[in-house]
Parts: sequence; structure tokens; C-alpha cells
Amino acid sequence: MLTVEFDRLGLTPGARVLDVGCGGGRHLRETRRHRGITAVGIDLGAQEVADTSRALREMDELAPELGGTVEGAGPWLSTRGSGYGLPFRSGSFDCVIISEVLEHLERDEEALREVSRVLKPGGVLAVSVPREGPESVCWTLSSQYPNSPGGHIRIYRGDQLPKMLERGGYDIVGTHYAHALHSPYWWLKCLFGLENEQVWPVKLYHQFLVWDLMQRPWVTQTLEAMLNPMIGKSVVFYAVKGNA
Repeated sequence: MLTVEFDRLGLTPGARVLDVGCGGGRHLRETRRHRGITAVGIDLGAQEVADTSRALREMDELAPELGGTVEGAGPWLSTRGSGYGLPFRSGSFDCVIISEVLEHLERDEEALREVSRVLKPGGVLAVSVPREGPESVCWTLSSQYPNSPGGHIRIYRGDQLPKMLERGGYDIVGTHYAHALHSPYWWLKCLFGLENEQVWPVKLYHQFLVWDLMQRPWVTQTLEAMLNPMIGKSVVFYAVKGNA
């Protein structure tokens, strides 16, 4: 399930991509379908780094026609680290992805400055956060949702994030919404309790999402594309770092 659209990143063989807060490696897996891309994932969690490494190794063992790594794919690395102090030289990467991370961080602008440090001038930043409208519904339905350990600590309202990117010296070159079909799932979880996975509305909707993820039928793909402008759970910005 990709949030970032890779055809917007302008990746060419030889490019170096960093995924900050890589989680289980969903975006790094996509880099294995591109030739000549060096991919690095970093996350604070040991389990997330282990999951990413396992997923990438599994892809490397599969034939491309079975969804595995393409011939000529570049090297990869999954490592632990903090977004406040990335262990890389300045200007090391052509592209940085930071997807669904900033809303968890107390010092989001500090993390963005550190991301900018390791991104070369003219490089592409892809950043996504929960969208204001659907996220506000979650906060309204559940007091637990914004107060869970490691949960979301802010809602990015209006042009707050674009302004932060512009202050950081970025030119925004594109934006879109994603994952509209996931918004109702989180609303149901907030309504019935975040830990109550077995209540039938939540359980059935989760089964629907898994089916959609595995089968990718045109009907749900079309429906999500239509709903994304209205209830897309995430908003994604693509920005180019200036030379200053």
C-alpha cells in the first residue's frame, strides 16, 4: 500500500533514496522494482527495521514476474536511527521520503531540517501526513486516538505544512490525497474502540481492505480515486529543495 507515487519522484539509475521512518518498508519495497536505485530505510524501532530487512530479502529471492526484485536493482540498507540526527553526510540523497511520520514528532520542524540536510540541492522530498478533515473525525470520535503512546500528537491544518516546507527552502511541485477507503476503517475503530478489532463492523471492513489490497479490483480502485479528493486519509506533498 503506497502513499507516495513513485512516478512523481523522477528517479533514474544511480539515484539514492532515503525513507525516514520506514516502518515495515512499504516504500522501500517499491524501490526494488526500479533499476539502479540505492535505497536506505531508517526507523527508531528495532522491529520495524527487522521487518523491512526481511521483506526486502524476500523480494530479492523472488523472480520479477512473481513480484520480486528486478534485475539490476541497486543495494539497500535498513538501519535504526532517529529523524532528529540522521547518520548520513549532508547532501547524501537524491530523494527523501518521510511518510506518516511528522504527526508523531514533538519537534517536527527540527526533523524536517535534518531531512533537508541530507537531501542534495535540487533533490525531491515526498512528505505525507494525515489529512485535516478525516483526522479531525478520528480525534472527535476517540479521546484515546490522539493520546495513545506513539500516536498522533497534532493535526496539520490549512496550509500549515506547505508553509513549513516553503520556510525550509522548498518549492512544492505537486500534491494529492490518498487512501480514502481507509478513512472509514479508522472512524469505525475510533467509534468502537481502538483495541476492539473483533467487533463485527471493524472486522468486516478490515477484511474488505485486505481483499482490496490483495486483489486490486478496478471497481474499488476507481471508487477510491473518486473519493480521495473528499475523504482521502493522507495528503502528500512533493517538493524540490532549493540551491540556497
